[in-house]
This record gives sequence, structure tokens and C-alpha cells, in this order.
Amino acid sequence: MPDTSQEDERSQSSRVRGERTQPRDGQRDPSADSALILEGIRALHDRLDQFEHRAAPVTRSDPVGGSRPGPGEGSRPGPGEGSRPGPVEGRVPGDVGGPGVMPAWKRPTEGEARWQVAVAVAIAVALQFPLPGRLVLLRPVWLLPALEGLLLLALIMANPRRINRESRALRMLGLTLAALLSLANAGSVARLVIGLVNGTQGNTPGPLLITGATIWLTNIIVFALWYWEFDRGGPVSRANADRMYPDFMFAQMASPELAPPEWEPAFADYLYLSFTNAAAFSPTDVLPLSRWAKMGMTAQASVSIVTVALVVARAVNILK
Repeated sequence: MPDTSQEDERSQSSRVRGERTQPRDGQRDPSADSALILEGIRALHDRLDQFEHRAAPVTRSDPVGGSRPGPGEGSRPGPGEGSRPGPVEGRVPGDVGGPGVMPAWKRPTEGEARWQVAVAVAIAVALQFPLPGRLVLLRPVWLLPALEGLLLLALIMANPRRINRESRALRMLGLTLAALLSLANAGSVARLVIGLVNGTQGNTPGPLLITGATIWLTNIIVFALWYWEFDRGGPVSRANADRMYPDFMFAQMASPELAPPEWEPAFADYLYLSFTNAAAFSPTDVLPLSRWAKMGMTAQASVSIVTVALVVARAVNILK
């Protein structure tokens, strides 16, 4: 309840001022009218402050991204105020997907499932077998795919379900596997381009198109693996929320009201990013933010342009 003594003092002072401002000789004092108006504004502000203190506390965002308590929060309850609920874990003001729910990509989570990346890597390994022997980097042709398969099997056995185990050895195994896939596909691209330019490759359109499609699809998986391994420090670092700033801005990050609060980028999202970059030769709905992400997408688009342009041009020339 408001303090009645303060209200009595205000009303008494108003009466005194009213008596003082009574017109003499039928004339009004302009300065007295201004004082009355200012006093009325102050009284209105006091009343609004009282209503604000009675209302439930609302956490307000700080300009620096933190939060500060609302009126009366963190102090002893005033008259008529009961106990107020504290902050809910995993909730921040201003985030959507629910009243103050923090998106999953900003907070620690249980980590993404292993099966998506395992299936994609297994496909990339299998795609090396249809390639002609003269495009394979190492001999015998099964040596490099077998080594990649062993590395994949070791990663699955060490962390079979969720990618949330922080280990330097596992991190090095994952990067080594991505490097071997990249090396094998880069060797195939280089030999194919040299053969097409010299006229020693691509004498029949059917096998040439199959070879080009195989290299192009492998290139998509390889770069998706690199994006997935390095965005915000890798899958384990993303699960632990160790880094705040992302390297890729997905649509769900820019417009969180369009995604559920449990959404976070997984390998399928990076595979889609890699496919659209290889097909459109530019970013679509995912924007690279860091310099390495921009350079990586530039390298992938360059490889895709060269492969598609040379293979299609040679195939069309053979068909004529």
C-alpha cells in the first residue's frame, strides 16, 4: 500500500500552493501555473514508479549482452511482495523458442549423433572404387580406401553414439581421416584435369560422366567434413559451447523464431552447405563469417567449377 503520510503531505502542499496562486485583482500568475503543471508531472511519475515496483520483476538485457535485475529484484521484498522465482537454467532474456529459452547452439548439449557423419564418410570411401585405376593416387587401388575405413572404424568404436568425448587422439584421428579423403580426391581431380586437357582421358561419354560425378560427390562430402570439423572448434567444442562466435551463420541462427529451441547444426547441415556451394558456386542461405570459412568455400567452388566445366565440355564434344 502507498504511504498515506506522503500523500497527505503532497495534498497539503498542493493546497498551500493553490492558496498562494490565487489570482489577485483578477489576474493569474504564469509562473504559478507552470509550477502546478510540473508538480502534476512529478506526481504522475511517482505513481508510475509505485506501479512498477508492485509489478513482477522482469529481467532486462544489458547493452553488453548480459542481464541485470529488474526493479526490486535482488533486494528484500517490499510491502505486498512475496517470493519471486529465480532465473531458470538455460534461459536468457530476449531469446525466442519459448519465454526466454536459450537456443541449443549457444549452450552445452549432449552432442550430435555419430551415424550421420559415419554414413557420409563410408560413402566417400566407397566412391573411390569406381574410379579408373589411372586416377587413383596410390597403388594398389584398395590401399587408401582400406586405410580410411580403418580410421573410421576406430572413431566409431571409441565414440559410437554421441560425439561429446573430448580427446586429442580422437581429434587427430578425425582430422587425419579428412586429410586422407581430401588427398585422394585431389589426386583424382588433378589427374582427370590433366588427362582431359591432354586428350588422354574421356574417350567415351558414359564412363567420363560417371567419373566426373563420382569426383564431384566425393568433393562435396570432403568439404562438408572440413566445415563440420572446424566450425566453432569442431563437434565436441560445439557440444560443450566452448566458443561463442560461429564460423557459419545458418538461417536458424539469424531467425531463431523459425526453429525449435533444441536446434543446433549437425553434419547434415554442413553437407547441405557443401552441396549448395558446389552447385551454385556461391553461398546460399548459409553465410561464411570467418576468413578460413570463406577461403574453404572458395576452394571448393573452384574445384567444382573446373570439374563440371571440363567434364561436361568434353562429354558434349564426344557426343557431337
